[in-house]
Amino acid sequence: MVFKNRNKEYGSYQLRKKYKKYVLISLAIGLFLLGAVIAYPLIKSFLDKENIGKKVQVETSVEITKQKDAPPPPPPPPPAEKIVEQVKFVAPKVTTDTTQVTKDFGKQVIMVETGGPPPVVEAPKVEPVVEVKQAPEEVFTIVEEMPAFPDGDVASYLAKNIKYPVVAQENGIQGRVICQFVVNKDGSIVDVQVVRGVDPSLDKEAVRVIQSMPRWTPGKQRNQPVRVKYTLPVNFKLQ
Repeated sequence: MVFKNRNKEYGSYQLRKKYKKYVLISLAIGLFLLGAVIAYPLIKSFLDKENIGKKVQVETSVEITKQKDAPPPPPPPPPAEKIVEQVKFVAPKVTTDTTQVTKDFGKQVIMVETGGPPPVVEAPKVEPVVEVKQAPEEVFTIVEEMPAFPDGDVASYLAKNIKYPVVAQENGIQGRVICQFVVNKDGSIVDVQVVRGVDPSLDKEAVRVIQSMPRWTPGKQRNQPVRVKYTLPVNFKLQ
């Protein structure tokens, strides 16, 4: 109350008095500018859409020129006439000669003999073939002279050439394999068979050793070599 109605002429008093008015004016101007900034893109996009929506019509004119009729193509030439060669037929001449008849066909002359009947050709005789089957040679079991190993010691040959099967050794298999075979007239060994076996591995080895033997001295009957069946035991024994 002391300063009431004092210093009203100074500028500060006037500023305080009109402060609210200036603030409202500034706020209104700021809101207007802010609204203009926000509304500008929207107005621009709206105007662009209207311009894009308008259709531009372009008239094009096409000039059609009438072509002149082309002259028709010339007619094709007439086909050439085909020339067919003809051969004149000449009737055959019949002569009084009974031995020959001449037929003249153009340039070719064919001579046909008519002197007599054609010769008769006899078919060759085929003699029947008779196959003679030889009777199988007899195999003896006992003869006057039995076949023999070359040096007479077949046991030594077997001992040197037998290879004891590993499977039989591991399983402790041993025994005697009885084999039979035929000694031919020339001393060769054929038809080796196992009469009594012990084990497949031992039987196979016994057959192999006998087949690998050299030629024996053949057996004889009445001083003639003959085929003889021979029996030979092969011993397999583990030490």
